[in-house]
Amino acid sequence: MEPVPSTQVPLGGMSLDEDTRWLEWVTKQFESIAGEDKEIDLDEFKTALKVKESFFAERFFTLFDSDGSNSISLDELLKALNLLIHGSETDKLRFLFQVYDVDGSGSIDPDELRTVLKSCLKESAISLPEEKLDDLTLALFESADKDNSGSITFEELKAELETFPEVMENLTISAANWLKPPDLDQKKRPTPRYLTRTYWHNNSRKLLFLCLYSVLNLLLFIMNMMQYAYGGPWLMLAKGCGICLNLNCTFIMVLMLRRCLTWLRATWIVRILPLDQNILLHQMVGYAIVIFTVAHTMAHVMNFITLTQADDSYQLWEYLLTTRPGIGWVKGTASITGVVLQVLICLMVVCSSTFVRRSGHFEVFYWSHLLYIWVWVLLIVHCANFWKWFVAPGVIFFVEKLVGIAVSRMGGLYIVEVNLLPSKVTHLVIKRPPFFQFKPGDYVYINIPVIAKYEWHPFTISSAPEQQDSMWLHVRSMGQWTNRLFEYFRQSDSQAMSNKRLTASLRNRRHETRNQEDLFKNMNDNGTVASNEDVAVELTLYRVNRARCASEKPHVDPTVQAELGEAPSATREICAKLSENHRYCNIKCYVDGPYGTPTRQIFASEHAVLIGAGIGITPFASILQSIMYRYRMRKQNCPNCNYSWCETIKDNEMKLRKVDFIWINRDQKSFEWFVSLLTKLEMDQADEEPEGRFLEMHMYMTSALSKNDMKAIGLQMALDLLAKKEKRDSITGLRTRTQPGRPDWGKVFKKVSEEKKGKVHVFYCGSPALAKVIKAQSEKFGFNFYKENF
Repeated sequence: MEPVPSTQVPLGGMSLDEDTRWLEWVTKQFESIAGEDKEIDLDEFKTALKVKESFFAERFFTLFDSDGSNSISLDELLKALNLLIHGSETDKLRFLFQVYDVDGSGSIDPDELRTVLKSCLKESAISLPEEKLDDLTLALFESADKDNSGSITFEELKAELETFPEVMENLTISAANWLKPPDLDQKKRPTPRYLTRTYWHNNSRKLLFLCLYSVLNLLLFIMNMMQYAYGGPWLMLAKGCGICLNLNCTFIMVLMLRRCLTWLRATWIVRILPLDQNILLHQMVGYAIVIFTVAHTMAHVMNFITLTQADDSYQLWEYLLTTRPGIGWVKGTASITGVVLQVLICLMVVCSSTFVRRSGHFEVFYWSHLLYIWVWVLLIVHCANFWKWFVAPGVIFFVEKLVGIAVSRMGGLYIVEVNLLPSKVTHLVIKRPPFFQFKPGDYVYINIPVIAKYEWHPFTISSAPEQQDSMWLHVRSMGQWTNRLFEYFRQSDSQAMSNKRLTASLRNRRHETRNQEDLFKNMNDNGTVASNEDVAVELTLYRVNRARCASEKPHVDPTVQAELGEAPSATREICAKLSENHRYCNIKCYVDGPYGTPTRQIFASEHAVLIGAGIGITPFASILQSIMYRYRMRKQNCPNCNYSWCETIKDNEMKLRKVDFIWINRDQKSFEWFVSLLTKLEMDQADEEPEGRFLEMHMYMTSALSKNDMKAIGLQMALDLLAKKEKRDSITGLRTRTQPGRPDWGKVFKKVSEEKKGKVHVFYCGSPALAKVIKAQSEKFGFNFYKENF
């Protein structure tokens, strides 16, 4: 088939100059791979296309290798790419059909289709049972085989694809697009979002606060400089920075008064001050402290150099490292304490960097941050006036700490159940004391002495406040402490039982021997001759029933406690194993909190969009449960029939009219964390509402090939067909269909905007990099954006 010349139809709408530049780029890339022989073999082809599963690489390579030489020349590659880009819709469909027609017979049989779909699943990192793969194959095959001939012809495949309009559109994305140079995808550089009216409108509180903060620092700096004008420019600079340090070293503490900020979130002040940005402001003030500290120190050094030049009574090192010059209000220690403060502040900032906190070394950040106590002590000694700035907020801060210690020690808190989930997530169930009240989305600091006696770590509460008896935490293993937690519960069962293993084993064996004798006796007394096989069956049923009864107990079996030699209130683990990854236990822990987050604004919203990335679903798990609890409270049932509906009236507790929940996961196993919860939420909405669904869920799996990838077309069609047939998604088991790849945020927010359910608030928890993308897109539509920070 003759390809359409590239001069007739430019690539993807590009100009002729761009088309020519693209061809030159492809040629250059090919030559760098091909080497001296000017041809590429199958291995080089796989490397170039970065294809995980060799099936598709081999099929593409075979179709590109027009002369059957087991290598591809530049002419063969350009001819094939030109066909896929500039060819007609039928040409592209023909190529796809040839990929699926493995034996080249001119038709696709079920086994060929199954082979293709199996390769698609491997490419997408989706694991399904063989039976489910058969179901997928049959769903697509039966739908496409219109004449029931037992094979799919090209015309039948074309007819089937035409029933999926978006698939036809995606056929324009072919193997050629994998070779597109990055600069061709770049459009005209947009206006920086910081200069747009939308950004200033959505961030007005934060920007106004930063302006006031900057003006206050500037005024203090100028006033103190003028006061010390007699000492020369270096002394003026040092004193100006010094007064700013007094302000900022106090203000940085105010931004971390968590209990006060949690209380203020429930007042009108939240509409004026950017309370939800306290972590961001805390970081910005920290960087300001570093800048002022460096400038303050260097200015004093330069001033000391000036003094040594004017008077040789003291050397420079004496000014910096001794108390002889008598500088400072506490026995001349200003210089020494200043040097130590410079080191401590720089160390704290470096250890607080994102690289340290996000790279599995949270403990480094945690312990280094405790140096703030020594920083405040040294500041009081270093500066004569710092205590005046510090005394009021310092008292509040230490009262908060004392209250936190008292609250965390009140009542007996125990981890009563543990479930080890995929991707090393530890689900902790903590017995909730009666006095512990929290809001959906709140977080707590938890201390587990058996893991680390003095470490406290923050985690979002993933259960709803309406769940009175227990509180859930989901902990992702990403650092030293979280990994120790997971490994402790993974290994604790075998360690706890090791001391009494022989005793328990002997007891069980004697118990089963007695049961066996009783069975023989009972069966023979009934006039039947009991064989060993009969007794084995009865014993098996007995064990099954006993295991089932044990798994239904909501507490630790006293027999197990006796075997372990521990009391229920012991601080060490008491464990009753239910399954490989699920067990009851009794472990002492301490909880400090709860503390509020930006998600407290959700019930004041009309249309909420909840976006969780990976384990970032945890705050929304609590929120969704609470929302659906309130939703059920509004639900009405007709006494004469099965019809049910939900009242749409608004109240002070919940103004929500619509909730869109978006969960983005890297792999299939991660969906298992909360799939049971999401299933319950779907069941709660089994009845259609007059105004549409109150809660809509959207699942995305980033490891799966997106719909604009030619290799994924067949799999996505099969998954769609089987989901319609079974009314359940094959990947998660939910009714909501899991979408491959990443969301197109522009399309997502456009759809949300078109629903017109009221003011939209976007709540996000997850990767900081993705947060920037979502925030920029939400601002374009005028949505309010909130990010979980603690």
